[in-house]
Amino acid sequence: MENIQIFSYRQGFLSVILPTTRSFMPDFSPFLVSMRLAATTVALLLCVGVPIAYFLAFSRSRIKPLLESLVSLPIALPPTVVGFYWLYALGRESLVGAWLQSIFAVNIVFSFSGLVLGSVLYSLPFMVQPVKSGFEAIPSEILDSARLDGASAVQVFLRVTAPLARRSLLTGCALVFVHALGEFGIVMMIGGNIAGETRTASIALYDAVQAMDYAAAHFYALSLLLVALGLTLPVFWRFRD
Repeated sequence: MENIQIFSYRQGFLSVILPTTRSFMPDFSPFLVSMRLAATTVALLLCVGVPIAYFLAFSRSRIKPLLESLVSLPIALPPTVVGFYWLYALGRESLVGAWLQSIFAVNIVFSFSGLVLGSVLYSLPFMVQPVKSGFEAIPSEILDSARLDGASAVQVFLRVTAPLARRSLLTGCALVFVHALGEFGIVMMIGGNIAGETRTASIALYDAVQAMDYAAAHFYALSLLLVALGLTLPVFWRFRD
């Protein structure tokens, strides 16, 4: 009798952790939305995060500690906090949201554009911090020599600073992509669950678990795991000491 009970417990546990044997047709659209969101976030943070990292690495401005604190906030705060204030600032009832809606007919909340803006904000430290460390590791003598040779600030950055900090730049891109790919809290708060537009793989995974559809849950979880590992492993392996 005891053996039968143990077997029934194990069978119930396996039914939870293993995919079901019923036919399963994967829906790739949430995964494609996540990939598109992650790629867009990386592209925008290369334009926004890298200049911020450069400023923090070399500036002696008095506002530098304040800017560093603001950039680091998404690491300390829960994503739902960031998402809530994002809704409050850009929702239709807010001044900014109402202005965008009336002038440009643009609705930031519950749209892919809103997801991108929220993802950029919440992924900012994952680009800024490694790139800032890479810039700070460059000997000042090298940069001074380039300036003495007549190179402009843009030429120094493109030909000296960026190539020397390429490891940090690649690390930042990989971390941002993986972070944006799997983000859940801020995506749920800002984007909701609109199929084909804001329904990401992490949202689809949550829905599958809630519906006890463990075949779909395994598909989304394994896809996210493999992409994350496939992106980060080559970067860290290439630049291993």
